[in-house]
Amino acid sequence: MKIEIALILIAVALGAGALVGALLRRKSAESRLANAEQASAQIIEEAKKEADTIRKESLIQAKDAVLEAKSEWEKESRELRREIQAQEKRLLQKEENLDRRTTQVDAKEEEQVKRDKALMQQEERLRGREKDVESLVAEQAARLESISGMSAEEAKSQLMQNMESEARHDAAKRIKQIEDEARESADKKAKEILALAIQRYAGDFVAEKAVSVVPLPNDEMKGRIIGREGRNIRAIEAATGIDLIIDDTPEAVIISGFNPVRREVARIALERLIADGRIHPARIEEVVNKATQEVDEAIREAGEQATFDVGVHGIHPEIIKLIGRLRYRTSYGQNVLQHSLEVAFLCGIMASELGLNVKQAKRAGLLHDIGKAVDHEIEGSHAVIGADLARKYGESPKIVHALAAHHEDEKPETILAVLVQAADALSGARPGARREMLETYVKRLEDLERIGTSFVGVTSCFAIQAGREIRVMVSSEEVSDAQSHVLARDIARKVEDEMTYPGQIKVNVIRETRAVEYAK
Repeated sequence: MKIEIALILIAVALGAGALVGALLRRKSAESRLANAEQASAQIIEEAKKEADTIRKESLIQAKDAVLEAKSEWEKESRELRREIQAQEKRLLQKEENLDRRTTQVDAKEEEQVKRDKALMQQEERLRGREKDVESLVAEQAARLESISGMSAEEAKSQLMQNMESEARHDAAKRIKQIEDEARESADKKAKEILALAIQRYAGDFVAEKAVSVVPLPNDEMKGRIIGREGRNIRAIEAATGIDLIIDDTPEAVIISGFNPVRREVARIALERLIADGRIHPARIEEVVNKATQEVDEAIREAGEQATFDVGVHGIHPEIIKLIGRLRYRTSYGQNVLQHSLEVAFLCGIMASELGLNVKQAKRAGLLHDIGKAVDHEIEGSHAVIGADLARKYGESPKIVHALAAHHEDEKPETILAVLVQAADALSGARPGARREMLETYVKRLEDLERIGTSFVGVTSCFAIQAGREIRVMVSSEEVSDAQSHVLARDIARKVEDEMTYPGQIKVNVIRETRAVEYAK
Protein backbone atom coordinates (compact mmCIF):
# COMPACT_ATOMS: atom_id res chain seq x y z
CA MET A 1 0.00 0.00 0.00
CA LYS A 2 2.74 2.31 0.97
CA ILE A 3 4.48 1.41 -2.13
CA GLU A 4 1.47 2.28 -4.25
CA ILE A 5 1.01 5.54 -2.39
CA ALA A 6 4.65 6.21 -2.99
CA LEU A 7 4.28 5.41 -6.60
CA ILE A 8 1.18 7.63 -6.81
CA LEU A 9 3.09 10.42 -5.15
CA ILE A 10 5.93 9.90 -7.50
CA ALA A 11 3.53 9.94 -10.41
CA VAL A 12 1.88 13.10 -9.13
CA ALA A 13 5.27 14.65 -8.65
CA LEU A 14 6.33 13.69 -12.12
CA GLY A 15 3.11 15.09 -13.59
CA ALA A 16 3.53 18.31 -11.61
CA GLY A 17 7.17 18.49 -12.80
CA ALA A 18 6.03 17.89 -16.32
CA LEU A 19 3.41 20.57 -16.02
CA VAL A 20 5.84 22.98 -14.51
CA GLY A 21 8.36 22.14 -17.29
CA ALA A 22 5.70 22.68 -19.90
CA LEU A 23 4.81 26.01 -18.39
CA LEU A 24 8.43 26.97 -18.25
CA ARG A 25 8.96 25.93 -21.85
CA ARG A 26 5.93 27.89 -22.91
CA LYS A 27 7.16 31.01 -21.18
CA SER A 28 10.60 30.65 -22.76
CA ALA A 29 8.97 30.08 -26.16
CA GLU A 30 6.80 33.13 -25.69
CA SER A 31 9.82 35.16 -24.67
CA ARG A 32 11.77 33.86 -27.70
CA LEU A 33 8.78 34.64 -29.93
CA ALA A 34 8.60 38.15 -28.58
CA ASN A 35 12.31 38.58 -29.13
CA ALA A 36 11.98 37.19 -32.64
CA GLU A 37 9.12 39.51 -33.43
CA GLN A 38 11.09 42.42 -32.08
CA ALA A 39 14.13 41.40 -34.15
CA SER A 40 12.04 40.91 -37.25
CA ALA A 41 10.42 44.29 -36.76
CA GLN A 42 13.89 45.81 -36.43
CA ILE A 43 15.11 43.98 -39.56
CA ILE A 44 12.04 45.14 -41.44
CA GLU A 45 12.65 48.69 -40.30
CA GLU A 46 16.28 48.54 -41.38
CA ALA A 47 15.28 46.99 -44.72
CA LYS A 48 12.82 49.78 -45.26
CA LYS A 49 15.51 52.37 -44.50
CA GLU A 50 18.01 50.65 -46.83
CA ALA A 51 15.37 50.39 -49.57
CA ASP A 52 14.68 54.12 -49.22
CA THR A 53 18.41 54.80 -49.46
CA ILE A 54 18.78 52.60 -52.55
CA ARG A 55 15.74 54.17 -54.14
CA LYS A 56 17.10 57.67 -53.50
CA GLU A 57 20.52 56.71 -54.91
CA SER A 58 18.89 55.15 -57.97
CA LEU A 59 16.88 58.29 -58.52
CA ILE A 60 20.04 60.37 -58.27
CA GLN A 61 21.92 58.08 -60.69
CA ALA A 62 19.00 58.10 -63.10
CA LYS A 63 18.91 61.91 -62.99
CA ASP A 64 22.70 62.04 -63.59
CA ALA A 65 22.38 59.64 -66.55
CA VAL A 66 19.56 61.71 -67.98
CA LEU A 67 21.59 64.89 -67.59
CA GLU A 68 24.67 63.29 -69.20
CA ALA A 69 22.62 61.92 -72.11
CA LYS A 70 21.01 65.32 -72.51
CA SER A 71 24.41 67.09 -72.59
CA GLU A 72 25.78 64.61 -75.15
CA TRP A 73 22.71 65.02 -77.28
CA GLU A 74 23.02 68.80 -77.09
CA LYS A 75 26.75 68.52 -78.03
CA GLU A 76 25.97 66.29 -81.01
CA SER A 77 23.18 68.63 -82.01
CA ARG A 78 25.56 71.62 -81.93
CA GLU A 79 28.18 69.77 -84.05
CA LEU A 80 25.50 68.68 -86.48
CA ARG A 81 24.25 72.26 -86.75
CA ARG A 82 27.81 73.49 -87.35
CA GLU A 83 28.35 70.90 -90.10
CA ILE A 84 25.05 71.81 -91.68
CA GLN A 85 25.98 75.50 -91.55
CA ALA A 86 29.42 74.77 -93.09
CA GLN A 87 27.85 72.74 -95.88
CA GLU A 88 25.36 75.50 -96.48
CA LYS A 89 28.24 78.00 -96.67
CA ARG A 90 30.16 75.83 -99.15
CA LEU A 91 27.06 75.38 -101.24
CA LEU A 92 26.55 79.14 -101.27
CA GLN A 93 30.18 79.67 -102.38
CA LYS A 94 29.80 77.06 -105.12
CA GLU A 95 26.63 78.74 -106.28
CA GLU A 96 28.46 82.08 -106.38
CA ASN A 97 31.35 80.53 -108.34
CA LEU A 98 28.93 78.93 -110.75
CA ASP A 99 27.18 82.25 -111.19
CA ARG A 100 30.52 83.97 -111.90
CA ARG A 101 31.57 81.25 -114.35
CA THR A 102 28.23 81.40 -116.04
CA THR A 103 28.66 85.14 -116.39
CA GLN A 104 32.18 84.69 -117.79
CA VAL A 105 31.01 82.00 -120.22
CA ASP A 106 28.23 84.27 -121.37
CA ALA A 107 30.74 87.10 -121.86
CA LYS A 108 33.11 84.80 -123.79
CA GLU A 109 30.26 83.58 -125.94
CA GLU A 110 29.35 87.15 -126.76
CA GLU A 111 33.00 87.93 -127.53
CA GLN A 112 33.30 84.79 -129.68
CA VAL A 113 30.18 85.78 -131.57
CA LYS A 114 31.69 89.21 -132.20
CA ARG A 115 34.96 87.60 -133.38
CA ASP A 116 33.08 85.25 -135.68
CA LYS A 117 31.27 88.19 -137.19
CA ALA A 118 34.57 90.07 -137.61
CA LEU A 119 36.21 86.99 -139.21
CA MET A 120 33.31 86.55 -141.58
CA GLN A 121 33.57 90.20 -142.59
CA GLN A 122 37.36 89.80 -143.03
CA GLU A 123 36.85 86.65 -145.13
CA GLU A 124 34.43 88.52 -147.33
CA ARG A 125 36.97 91.33 -147.77
CA LEU A 126 39.72 88.75 -148.54
CA ARG A 127 37.52 87.06 -151.11
CA GLY A 128 36.99 90.42 -152.74
CA ARG A 129 40.73 91.08 -152.72
CA GLU A 130 41.46 87.62 -154.13
CA LYS A 131 39.10 88.34 -156.99
CA ASP A 132 40.85 91.65 -157.57
CA VAL A 133 44.26 89.93 -157.46
CA GLU A 134 43.13 87.20 -159.84
CA SER A 135 41.85 89.77 -162.24
CA LEU A 136 45.15 91.72 -161.94
CA VAL A 137 47.18 88.50 -162.46
CA ALA A 138 45.15 87.62 -165.50
CA GLU A 139 45.60 91.14 -166.84
CA GLN A 140 49.38 91.06 -166.16
CA ALA A 141 49.65 87.61 -167.77
CA ALA A 142 47.84 88.91 -170.83
CA ARG A 143 50.17 91.91 -171.00
CA LEU A 144 53.26 89.67 -170.55
CA GLU A 145 52.04 87.36 -173.29
CA SER A 146 51.45 90.30 -175.61
CA ILE A 147 54.88 91.81 -174.76
CA SER A 148 56.86 88.55 -174.96
CA GLY A 149 55.00 87.15 -177.91
CA MET A 150 54.66 83.78 -176.10
CA SER A 151 51.75 82.14 -174.42
CA ALA A 152 51.87 80.93 -170.80
CA GLU A 153 52.29 77.31 -171.91
CA GLU A 154 55.19 78.26 -174.17
CA ALA A 155 56.84 80.20 -171.32
CA LYS A 156 56.44 77.21 -168.98
CA SER A 157 57.96 74.92 -171.56
CA GLN A 158 60.92 77.29 -172.06
CA LEU A 159 61.45 77.60 -168.30
CA MET A 160 61.38 73.82 -167.81
CA GLN A 161 63.93 73.37 -170.58
CA ASN A 162 66.24 75.92 -168.96
CA MET A 163 65.85 74.27 -165.54
CA GLU A 164 66.50 70.84 -167.03
CA SER A 165 69.66 72.12 -168.71
CA GLU A 166 70.88 73.71 -165.47
CA ALA A 167 70.09 70.51 -163.53
CA ARG A 168 72.04 68.42 -166.04
CA HIS A 169 74.97 70.83 -165.80
CA ASP A 170 74.89 70.76 -161.97
CA ALA A 171 74.64 66.97 -161.97
CA ALA A 172 77.65 66.73 -164.27
CA LYS A 173 79.62 69.05 -162.02
CA ARG A 174 78.62 67.05 -158.95
CA ILE A 175 79.60 63.77 -160.61
CA LYS A 176 82.95 65.27 -161.58
CA GLN A 177 83.44 66.55 -158.03
CA ILE A 178 82.63 63.15 -156.53
CA GLU A 179 85.06 61.47 -158.93
CA ASP A 180 87.77 63.99 -158.05
CA GLU A 181 87.16 63.53 -154.33
CA ALA A 182 87.27 59.75 -154.67
CA ARG A 183 90.49 59.99 -156.68
CA GLU A 184 92.02 62.40 -154.16
CA SER A 185 90.99 60.17 -151.26
CA ALA A 186 92.50 57.13 -152.94
CA ASP A 187 95.70 59.04 -153.70
CA LYS A 188 95.88 60.28 -150.12
CA LYS A 189 95.41 56.79 -148.69
CA ALA A 190 98.04 55.38 -151.03
CA LYS A 191 100.45 58.15 -150.05
CA GLU A 192 99.82 57.48 -146.34
CA ILE A 193 100.53 53.77 -146.78
CA LEU A 194 103.71 54.48 -148.76
CA ALA A 195 104.87 57.13 -146.30
CA LEU A 196 104.27 54.80 -143.34
CA ALA A 197 106.18 52.00 -145.03
CA ILE A 198 109.08 54.32 -145.91
CA GLN A 199 109.14 55.81 -142.41
CA ARG A 200 109.20 52.40 -140.72
CA TYR A 201 111.81 51.05 -143.14
CA ALA A 202 114.05 54.12 -142.78
CA GLY A 203 116.26 53.66 -145.79
CA ASP A 204 119.06 55.82 -147.17
CA PHE A 205 117.14 59.08 -146.96
CA VAL A 206 117.57 59.05 -143.16
CA ALA A 207 121.23 58.14 -143.31
CA GLU A 208 122.29 61.38 -141.61
CA LYS A 209 120.29 60.31 -138.54
CA ALA A 210 121.09 56.60 -138.67
CA VAL A 211 124.91 56.67 -138.60
CA SER A 212 127.63 57.52 -136.11
CA VAL A 213 131.31 58.12 -136.85
CA VAL A 214 134.01 56.77 -134.55
CA PRO A 215 137.46 58.35 -135.03
CA LEU A 216 140.51 56.07 -135.22
CA PRO A 217 144.06 56.86 -134.02
CA ASN A 218 145.45 55.53 -137.33
CA ASP A 219 144.41 53.51 -140.37
CA GLU A 220 146.15 50.39 -139.03
CA MET A 221 143.35 50.12 -136.45
CA LYS A 222 140.92 49.30 -139.29
CA GLY A 223 142.69 45.99 -139.88
CA ARG A 224 142.58 45.11 -136.21
CA ILE A 225 138.87 45.92 -136.08
CA ILE A 226 138.25 43.68 -139.09
CA GLY A 227 140.42 40.90 -137.63
CA ARG A 228 141.62 37.71 -139.22
CA GLU A 229 139.17 36.75 -141.95
CA GLY A 230 136.76 39.38 -140.58
CA ARG A 231 136.03 37.59 -137.31
CA ASN A 232 136.30 40.73 -135.16
CA ILE A 233 133.91 42.84 -137.23
CA ARG A 234 131.46 39.93 -137.43
CA ALA A 235 131.63 39.54 -133.65
CA ILE A 236 130.95 43.27 -133.15
CA GLU A 237 128.01 43.27 -135.56
CA ALA A 238 126.57 40.10 -134.01
CA ALA A 239 126.88 41.43 -130.45
CA THR A 240 125.46 44.89 -131.15
CA GLY A 241 123.10 44.27 -134.08
CA ILE A 242 124.68 47.25 -135.85
CA ASP A 243 126.53 47.42 -139.17
CA LEU A 244 130.15 48.65 -139.27
CA ILE A 245 131.21 50.38 -142.47
CA ILE A 246 134.96 50.47 -142.99
CA ASP A 247 135.80 52.23 -146.24
CA ASP A 248 138.37 54.64 -147.60
CA THR A 249 137.42 57.34 -145.11
CA PRO A 250 140.70 58.16 -143.39
CA GLU A 251 140.94 57.36 -139.67
CA ALA A 252 137.20 56.78 -139.22
CA VAL A 253 134.73 53.93 -138.89
CA ILE A 254 131.03 54.45 -139.66
CA ILE A 255 128.43 52.77 -137.40
CA SER A 256 125.11 52.36 -139.21
CA GLY A 257 121.82 51.26 -137.68
CA PHE A 258 118.27 52.45 -137.30
CA ASN A 259 118.03 51.58 -133.59
CA PRO A 260 119.66 54.56 -131.81
CA VAL A 261 120.17 52.69 -128.53
CA ARG A 262 122.05 49.85 -130.19
CA ARG A 263 124.04 52.35 -132.20
CA GLU A 264 125.05 54.12 -128.99
CA VAL A 265 126.08 50.79 -127.41
CA ALA A 266 128.18 49.98 -130.47
CA ARG A 267 129.82 53.42 -130.43
CA ILE A 268 130.81 53.17 -126.75
CA ALA A 269 132.02 49.60 -127.11
CA LEU A 270 134.09 50.37 -130.22
CA GLU A 271 135.69 53.44 -128.62
CA ARG A 272 136.69 51.37 -125.59
CA LEU A 273 138.06 48.55 -127.72
CA ILE A 274 140.12 51.05 -129.71
CA ALA A 275 141.39 52.68 -126.50
CA ASP A 276 142.21 49.30 -124.93
CA GLY A 277 143.81 47.84 -128.03
CA ARG A 278 142.77 44.26 -127.21
CA ILE A 279 140.31 43.35 -129.94
CA HIS A 280 139.15 39.75 -130.15
CA PRO A 281 135.71 38.07 -129.97
CA ALA A 282 135.78 37.30 -126.22
CA ARG A 283 136.88 40.82 -125.36
CA ILE A 284 134.34 42.27 -127.77
CA GLU A 285 131.46 40.41 -126.06
CA GLU A 286 132.63 41.55 -122.62
CA VAL A 287 132.96 45.20 -123.63
CA VAL A 288 129.58 45.19 -125.42
CA ASN A 289 127.89 43.80 -122.29
CA LYS A 290 129.42 46.54 -120.15
CA ALA A 291 128.47 49.21 -122.68
CA THR A 292 124.91 47.85 -122.74
CA GLN A 293 124.69 48.11 -118.95
CA GLU A 294 126.03 51.66 -119.04
CA VAL A 295 123.55 52.70 -121.72
CA ASP A 296 120.68 51.10 -119.78
CA GLU A 297 121.78 53.01 -116.68
CA ALA A 298 122.04 56.22 -118.68
CA ILE A 299 118.55 55.59 -120.07
CA ARG A 300 117.13 55.05 -116.58
CA GLU A 301 118.85 58.18 -115.25
CA ALA A 302 117.61 60.24 -118.19
CA GLY A 303 114.05 59.04 -117.56
CA GLU A 304 114.26 59.78 -113.83
CA GLN A 305 115.75 63.21 -114.50
CA ALA A 306 112.94 63.99 -116.95
CA THR A 307 110.24 63.00 -114.43
CA PHE A 308 112.03 65.04 -111.75
CA ASP A 309 112.29 68.10 -114.02
CA VAL A 310 108.59 67.93 -114.88
CA GLY A 311 107.55 67.18 -111.31
CA VAL A 312 105.53 64.01 -111.85
CA HIS A 313 105.85 60.99 -109.60
CA GLY A 314 104.56 57.46 -109.28
CA ILE A 315 105.42 56.47 -112.86
CA HIS A 316 106.10 52.78 -113.48
CA PRO A 317 109.84 51.97 -113.83
CA GLU A 318 109.31 50.48 -117.29
CA ILE A 319 107.72 53.72 -118.49
CA ILE A 320 110.67 55.65 -117.00
CA LYS A 321 112.99 53.49 -119.13
CA LEU A 322 110.91 54.25 -122.22
CA ILE A 323 111.14 57.97 -121.47
CA GLY A 324 114.92 57.65 -121.16
CA ARG A 325 115.13 55.84 -124.52
CA LEU A 326 113.60 58.91 -126.17
CA ARG A 327 116.94 60.62 -125.49
CA TYR A 328 118.32 58.68 -128.47
CA ARG A 329 115.29 59.25 -130.72
CA THR A 330 114.83 62.22 -133.08
CA SER A 331 111.89 63.40 -135.18
CA TYR A 332 112.52 65.89 -138.02
CA GLY A 333 115.87 66.60 -136.35
CA GLN A 334 114.18 67.36 -132.98
CA ASN A 335 115.21 65.30 -129.96
CA VAL A 336 112.06 63.46 -128.82
CA LEU A 337 112.93 63.58 -125.09
CA GLN A 338 113.46 67.33 -125.24
CA HIS A 339 110.26 67.62 -127.27
CA SER A 340 108.36 65.62 -124.62
CA LEU A 341 109.66 67.91 -121.86
CA GLU A 342 108.55 70.97 -123.86
CA VAL A 343 105.11 69.47 -124.39
CA ALA A 344 104.84 68.69 -120.66
CA PHE A 345 105.72 72.26 -119.68
CA LEU A 346 103.37 73.74 -122.30
CA CYS A 347 100.53 71.48 -121.09
CA GLY A 348 101.19 72.56 -117.51
CA ILE A 349 101.13 76.25 -118.44
CA MET A 350 97.86 75.98 -120.40
CA ALA A 351 96.26 73.79 -117.71
CA SER A 352 97.20 76.37 -115.08
CA GLU A 353 95.62 79.16 -117.13
CA LEU A 354 92.45 77.09 -117.58
CA GLY A 355 92.23 76.05 -113.94
CA LEU A 356 92.79 72.34 -114.66
CA ASN A 357 94.94 69.69 -112.97
CA VAL A 358 98.50 70.86 -113.76
CA LYS A 359 100.26 67.66 -112.67
CA GLN A 360 97.95 65.50 -114.74
CA ALA A 361 98.51 67.73 -117.79
CA LYS A 362 102.31 67.57 -117.35
CA ARG A 363 102.12 63.79 -116.97
CA ALA A 364 100.17 63.41 -120.22
CA GLY A 365 102.54 65.77 -122.05
CA LEU A 366 105.64 63.91 -120.87
CA LEU A 367 104.25 60.49 -121.84
CA HIS A 368 102.56 61.43 -125.13
CA ASP A 369 105.41 60.15 -127.36
CA ILE A 370 106.60 57.08 -125.39
CA GLY A 371 105.35 54.95 -128.28
CA LYS A 372 108.26 56.29 -130.37
CA ALA A 373 110.67 54.45 -128.07
CA VAL A 374 109.44 51.12 -129.44
CA ASP A 375 107.58 52.00 -132.67
CA HIS A 376 110.22 50.18 -134.74
CA GLU A 377 109.57 47.02 -132.69
CA ILE A 378 105.73 47.03 -132.51
CA GLU A 379 103.28 47.43 -135.37
CA GLY A 380 101.01 50.46 -135.36
CA SER A 381 100.97 54.22 -134.83
CA HIS A 382 103.21 55.51 -132.06
CA ALA A 383 100.17 57.20 -130.44
CA VAL A 384 98.28 53.89 -130.21
CA ILE A 385 101.43 52.04 -129.09
CA GLY A 386 102.03 54.63 -126.35
CA ALA A 387 98.41 54.41 -125.17
CA ASP A 388 98.63 50.62 -124.97
CA LEU A 389 101.87 50.84 -122.96
CA ALA A 390 100.39 53.43 -120.59
CA ARG A 391 97.31 51.25 -120.07
CA LYS A 392 99.52 48.21 -119.46
CA TYR A 393 101.55 49.97 -116.77
CA GLY A 394 98.59 51.36 -114.82
CA GLU A 395 98.10 54.90 -116.09
CA SER A 396 94.65 56.47 -115.66
CA PRO A 397 92.07 56.30 -118.50
CA LYS A 398 92.34 60.08 -119.06
CA ILE A 399 96.11 59.82 -119.65
CA VAL A 400 95.64 56.80 -121.94
CA HIS A 401 93.00 58.63 -124.01
CA ALA A 402 95.18 61.77 -124.27
CA LEU A 403 98.08 59.67 -125.62
CA ALA A 404 95.88 57.85 -128.13
CA ALA A 405 94.16 61.02 -129.37
CA HIS A 406 97.09 63.41 -129.77
CA HIS A 407 97.39 62.51 -133.49
CA GLU A 408 93.65 61.96 -134.14
CA ASP A 409 93.98 58.15 -133.96
CA GLU A 410 91.03 58.57 -131.61
CA LYS A 411 88.61 61.48 -131.48
CA PRO A 412 89.58 63.81 -128.59
CA GLU A 413 86.86 63.65 -125.94
CA THR A 414 88.51 65.46 -123.02
CA ILE A 415 90.11 68.85 -122.49
CA LEU A 416 93.34 67.08 -121.52
CA ALA A 417 93.53 65.39 -124.94
CA VAL A 418 93.05 68.72 -126.71
CA LEU A 419 95.75 70.32 -124.52
CA VAL A 420 98.24 67.60 -125.47
CA GLN A 421 97.39 68.08 -129.15
CA ALA A 422 97.94 71.85 -128.91
CA ALA A 423 101.18 71.55 -126.92
CA ASP A 424 102.54 68.91 -129.33
CA ALA A 425 101.81 71.21 -132.29
CA LEU A 426 103.40 74.19 -130.51
CA SER A 427 106.59 72.32 -129.65
CA GLY A 428 106.98 70.96 -133.17
CA ALA A 429 105.94 74.12 -135.01
CA ARG A 430 108.02 76.73 -133.21
CA PRO A 431 110.80 78.26 -135.34
CA GLY A 432 113.97 76.19 -135.29
CA ALA A 433 112.41 73.19 -133.57
CA ARG A 434 112.61 70.90 -136.56
CA ARG A 435 114.83 70.78 -139.60
CA GLU A 436 113.66 70.04 -143.08
CA MET A 437 115.43 70.05 -146.38
CA LEU A 438 115.33 73.18 -148.52
CA GLU A 439 113.69 71.30 -151.36
CA THR A 440 110.88 70.09 -149.07
CA TYR A 441 110.34 73.62 -147.75
CA VAL A 442 110.16 75.14 -151.24
CA LYS A 443 107.89 72.32 -152.41
CA ARG A 444 105.48 73.01 -149.56
CA LEU A 445 105.29 76.71 -150.42
CA GLU A 446 104.64 75.88 -154.08
CA ASP A 447 101.91 73.40 -153.13
CA LEU A 448 100.23 75.99 -150.93
CA GLU A 449 100.16 78.58 -153.72
CA ARG A 450 99.00 75.95 -156.22
CA ILE A 451 96.07 74.94 -154.01
CA GLY A 452 95.12 78.56 -153.40
CA THR A 453 95.04 79.46 -157.10
CA SER A 454 93.11 76.30 -158.07
CA PHE A 455 89.76 77.83 -157.00
CA VAL A 456 87.51 79.94 -159.24
CA GLY A 457 87.64 83.67 -158.57
CA VAL A 458 91.19 83.68 -157.13
CA THR A 459 93.42 86.26 -158.80
CA SER A 460 96.64 85.58 -156.87
CA CYS A 461 97.94 83.62 -153.87
CA PHE A 462 101.04 84.15 -151.68
CA ALA A 463 102.53 81.79 -149.09
CA ILE A 464 104.05 83.84 -146.23
CA GLN A 465 105.27 83.36 -142.66
CA ALA A 466 107.51 80.43 -143.71
CA GLY A 467 104.52 78.59 -145.09
CA ARG A 468 102.31 79.03 -142.02
CA GLU A 469 99.91 81.46 -143.74
CA ILE A 470 98.60 81.90 -147.25
CA ARG A 471 96.94 85.10 -148.47
CA VAL A 472 94.44 84.61 -151.25
CA MET A 473 93.34 87.61 -153.36
CA VAL A 474 89.92 87.16 -154.98
CA SER A 475 87.99 89.13 -157.59
CA SER A 476 85.25 91.20 -155.98
CA GLU A 477 83.05 90.68 -159.04
CA GLU A 478 83.21 86.89 -158.94
CA VAL A 479 83.32 86.26 -155.16
CA SER A 480 80.96 87.92 -152.68
CA ASP A 481 81.64 88.55 -148.98
CA ALA A 482 79.62 85.47 -148.00
CA GLN A 483 81.37 83.33 -150.61
CA SER A 484 84.79 84.43 -149.36
CA HIS A 485 84.17 82.64 -146.05
CA VAL A 486 83.17 79.47 -147.89
CA LEU A 487 86.25 79.78 -150.12
CA ALA A 488 88.56 80.09 -147.09
CA ARG A 489 87.06 76.95 -145.59
CA ASP A 490 87.33 75.03 -148.86
CA ILE A 491 90.99 76.01 -149.29
CA ALA A 492 91.76 74.96 -145.71
CA ARG A 493 90.08 71.58 -146.25
CA LYS A 494 92.00 71.00 -149.47
CA VAL A 495 95.29 71.88 -147.75
CA GLU A 496 94.47 69.40 -144.96
CA ASP A 497 93.63 66.68 -147.47
CA GLU A 498 96.60 67.08 -149.82
CA MET A 499 99.51 68.22 -147.67
CA THR A 500 101.52 67.09 -144.66
CA TYR A 501 102.94 69.86 -142.47
CA PRO A 502 103.81 70.58 -138.83
CA GLY A 503 101.52 72.86 -136.81
CA GLN A 504 98.76 74.75 -138.58
CA ILE A 505 98.37 76.98 -141.62
CA LYS A 506 96.24 80.12 -141.63
CA VAL A 507 94.14 80.77 -144.76
CA ASN A 508 93.42 84.48 -145.24
CA VAL A 509 91.03 85.38 -148.11
CA ILE A 510 91.12 89.07 -149.08
CA ARG A 511 88.33 90.66 -151.13
CA GLU A 512 88.59 94.34 -151.98
CA THR A 513 86.15 96.63 -153.77
CA ARG A 514 87.32 100.07 -154.85
CA ALA A 515 85.05 102.83 -156.06
CA VAL A 516 86.92 105.63 -157.92
CA GLU A 517 85.37 108.81 -159.25
CA TYR A 518 86.83 112.11 -160.39
CA ALA A 519 85.43 115.55 -159.62
CA LYS A 520 85.71 117.87 -162.60
